[in-house]
Amino acid sequence: MIRRLLAACLAIGLVLVGPSAAAWAATEEAVLAGGCFWCLEHDLEDLPGVIDAESGYSGGRLENPSYGQVSSGGTGHQEVVRVRFDPQRISYSALLRAYWRNIDPLDGGGQFCDRGSSYRPVIFTEGDQQLKEAKASLQSAAQELGKPASAIKVQIKPLKRFWPAEDYHQNYAVNNAVKYKYYRWACGRDRRLDQVWGSRARGDAPWVVKR
Repeated sequence: MIRRLLAACLAIGLVLVGPSAAAWAATEEAVLAGGCFWCLEHDLEDLPGVIDAESGYSGGRLENPSYGQVSSGGTGHQEVVRVRFDPQRISYSALLRAYWRNIDPLDGGGQFCDRGSSYRPVIFTEGDQQLKEAKASLQSAAQELGKPASAIKVQIKPLKRFWPAEDYHQNYAVNNAVKYKYYRWACGRDRRLDQVWGSRARGDAPWVVKR
């Protein structure tokens, strides 16, 4: 009797939470470093198929690092954005195209006006498939730019852990619109993106191969 009751409760629970659980299971995550996380979060969060984007830190040795510790150097962390997305609406490879078009892949010493290892561009991968697609995207980016792969300074590393940034960094572009727009303009981010990518800057269109 008890066994039948437990089975019935389990069946009801699966019916109630099934669609939600299935939707959650269908999502995927990408962790990307591309300079200022305020900017990269804002650039990627509104892509169709992206569920949310969260600023944080990855790649270093220190557990639960603070912004001050990361930005001062020595922790090994980069400012990153964790993007949760629906792979039925946007593929990982399409998300990577948007990532590349929002960074300067020729600069490994930082990004735009922000210098130092905490701002260097990195694709953090989980599993063999993400690694394969990340490597392919690097080759495609180099071809589109007409550069050898050796000229591309974006690193590809296995993801160890993502640490969320402090609350005041989340949705910074929306919550601090005036400060954010001034910072982005003064940093020259969009001017440099236009120089590197031309009309494809900030987009996720299919790769163009120069011949």
